[in-house]
Order: sequence, then structure tokens, then C-alpha cells
Amino acid sequence: MSASQPGACPCQGAAGHPTILYTLLSPSLRPRPSVPPSPSRCLCLQHRPVRLCAPHRTCREALDVLAKTVAFLRNLPSFCQLPPQDQRRLLQGCWGSLFLLGLAQDTVTFEVAEAPVPSILKKILLEKPSSSAGWGQPPDRPQPSLAAVQWLQCCLESFWSLKLGPKEYAYLKGTILFNPDVPGLHASSHIGHLQQEAHWALCEVLEPWYPAGRGRLARVLLTASTLKSIPCSLLGDLFFRPIIGDVDITGLLEDMLLLR
Repeated sequence: MSASQPGACPCQGAAGHPTILYTLLSPSLRPRPSVPPSPSRCLCLQHRPVRLCAPHRTCREALDVLAKTVAFLRNLPSFCQLPPQDQRRLLQGCWGSLFLLGLAQDTVTFEVAEAPVPSILKKILLEKPSSSAGWGQPPDRPQPSLAAVQWLQCCLESFWSLKLGPKEYAYLKGTILFNPDVPGLHASSHIGHLQQEAHWALCEVLEPWYPAGRGRLARVLLTASTLKSIPCSLLGDLFFRPIIGDVDITGLLEDMLLLR
């Protein structure tokens, strides 16, 4: 019996395949007609599922950030004057980044703990035998991983280290919101001008207070670029699903925005 590779998951054998015992005993890995086997879950430390330690408090703070994001958009005439379809497309493309900027601006902190994962033996014993009724059912939605949450926290800490003021956050949100590269925009040229105006305003607010204003601007924009690496699905699964369930955050924001 060959030794497993360093860092390999305890639930897997060599070459990333499930262990022989798990394959023999688990009904889900036995051959099924026209039904592909479900992938095994990685139990490495960085990929283990986690959940919020204080979900009610954190979810309440996250909802407050969403409400403030909607208030920011409502009070932005240049956004409200855009065609409704463009407003929706811009919101769909950037709500995650705006939400993260809101978390950073409000200094929302949170802790996570490892979510309980049933043992392999328990999963085998509790798994229902193969039946036509069970085929085609989607697998359980995975919890956020420790690595993904740690990267999110690292991005927030990067913003806190910059010590941005309210005006800097506002103009930075403008540069992210008015993205002319979003597909399907009717007024992409005008939106590009709005983004440029927000960029100039950000430069002006940085330059008087910092001798090395250009260097600070570069750090701000570089830090803002990391927001795109955080998927919106992670934000929904971590901050909202534990309390309010599976909710379409984009649709929720659109409904809140239309109640003007």
C-alpha cells in the first residue's frame, strides 16, 4: 500500500481518488446508470467549510451595509438619471464590490469557526440507497471555505490600513459603479465619462493631504482591484444565507432601489 502524498486530503487516496473502503461502502460512488458520481469533498484545512460565529449580529450589520449602499445610489443623481436597464446592469456587475467597500467603511469585523462535517462512516450509513426517486437531486450547497473567508478578511484589512475618509470611499465607489465595460449598456460612453469624473475627484481629494498623493492613489486602486476576486456567491453564502436563506441579493437591491 503506497503512502499518501504530503498534504493530501484524509478523505482521498493516491492521485486524489477516494479511498478503497469509502468507494466500496458508499452507495453514491457505485455505478449508476446515466448518473455521474458526485465529487468527493476535500477536507484539507484551508478548504474545510466554515460558518460565522455570530451569524445574527453579522447578518444584521451586513443588511445595514446593503441599506447604506442603496441610499448611496439613491442620492447619486448621475446614477438615477441613467436608463433603468443600465442601472440594473451596473448594479448586477458591481454590487459585490460596493458591498465590500461598505463593510470596510463601517469596519465590520467577524469571526468564523469550522462548520461540523459528518464523518465518512456517518455519511455512508445515513446515505439513502440508490433509487430512481433520488436521482437528479442537486447536491447540498457547500459552505464557504476557510481559505476564501481568510482572503476576504485580508482584503478588508488592506482597506483599513489605508485609512480612507468618507469622500475617498464615495469617489472610489463611483469609479467602481460607473463601469463602461459592463455588457449591454445603452449609455456606455456617458458612463465612461462618469467614471473618469469620479477618478478625477478621487485624485483631487487625495492630492492636497498627502505629498505622495500619486503613490497613495495607486495603492488605493490596487487594493480596489482585489475586490473583483471575491465572488458574490461567497458574500451571499457567508453573510445572508445562514439567517435569511437563499436570497437573490441583486434582486433585493433592485427592489429596494425602486422604492424611491
